Amino acid sequence: MPTPQTQLLTINGGSSSIKFTLYNVGASLTATLSGKLTGLGLQTARLRINNLQTDEQSITEVEAADYSQAISLLMVWFRQNLDIGAVKAIGHRIVHGGHRYKKPQWVDPALINELLSMTAMDPQHLPGEIQLIEAFSEQFPKLKQMVCFDTEFHQHLPAVARLLPIPRRYHDAGIYRYGFHGLSYQYLMQMLHALQGNQIQHQKIVLAHLGNGASMTAVINQQSIDTTMAMTPAAGIMMGSRSGDLDPGLFGLLNRTEGMSAEQFDQMIHHQSGLAGVSEYSSDMQQLLAKRANDSNVADAIDSFCYQARKQIGAYAAALGGLDSVVFSGGIGENLPEIRSQICQQLAFLGIHLDDALNRQNALKISKADSPIAVWVIPTDEELIIAQSMCDLLNLHYQKEGHNES
Repeated sequence: MPTPQTQLLTINGGSSSIKFTLYNVGASLTATLSGKLTGLGLQTARLRINNLQTDEQSITEVEAADYSQAISLLMVWFRQNLDIGAVKAIGHRIVHGGHRYKKPQWVDPALINELLSMTAMDPQHLPGEIQLIEAFSEQFPKLKQMVCFDTEFHQHLPAVARLLPIPRRYHDAGIYRYGFHGLSYQYLMQMLHALQGNQIQHQKIVLAHLGNGASMTAVINQQSIDTTMAMTPAAGIMMGSRSGDLDPGLFGLLNRTEGMSAEQFDQMIHHQSGLAGVSEYSSDMQQLLAKRANDSNVADAIDSFCYQARKQIGAYAAALGGLDSVVFSGGIGENLPEIRSQICQQLAFLGIHLDDALNRQNALKISKADSPIAVWVIPTDEELIIAQSMCDLLNLHYQKEGHNES
């Protein structure tokens, strides 16, 4: 058993934010401190630090005009505030694992080179993720680093879900449905197991990670059999500023009529579309709900999001041949009962019946007692999955929530 002083640091680098969590590994795996640097690239960024042992919180306005400046700022903070000598390893979330990486890996020069060769597959995330790894290697060269891939959870997709309807040679070159939000989905399945035990082994489940990035996944026999995101995290249902699925002829049309380049199209579908594009107001669902009654564009954006999510639940019920559970997670899924309610409208024919009072309370289980399909609200924890993966690679044993010793 490791001493209580053994610590692990997780890093979750997004396109506009960087999150980190410090864990103690003792009899259990315990988060002691978390931080989030948000607003990267804006005039004012914010560094929020939560001491999870004392419940103290601090918010500091900082300057982080770009990703490099944000990383430099974090390195200084880590040096000044963490006992780096007590940290056993650092674990990173990597969004895209490509066709090669299907499980957590220790970082070495070969892995860095492979990730660099893959940046065309995920230019929105990979370059920043690689920068973070390289910064830690430079600042703390003795620390081991590990990466976990969001694509791992979906590695067993059947061919009917994995194949994209384009010439086969592209599939053979590694262009197919990978799926994302895998660390979140791993955590949700772990929590369902803690709540229901072996009952979930053969359950037909729809997992919905609904946040600024949004995706849904169909699970049976505890494995993903289909998911909305595809080759890139831009596919699937509409998101905060990402379009989700589009008519593939749209780029050619805009190229011919407006001279739109591939780079401009990428910018549009990643940063100017989804809720932000349809509403012409915001990518933030909470802000949209506050303005819904007085703005038809905002109402259209909310209605479209809920319609697409509702339609996807129906599609996955068909793909699974039935449905036992639906799980809502992510910033929208965990915190906005109005959206959950609207998504579940018209799904009574499937056996989904929400308890309005429980839904308003963001309760753990929000379906009625006699609802044939259970509906859960489970706050996700990608960082915990990263920390658990580090423990596995380091052979550190601890008591996992709802499980025997791992």
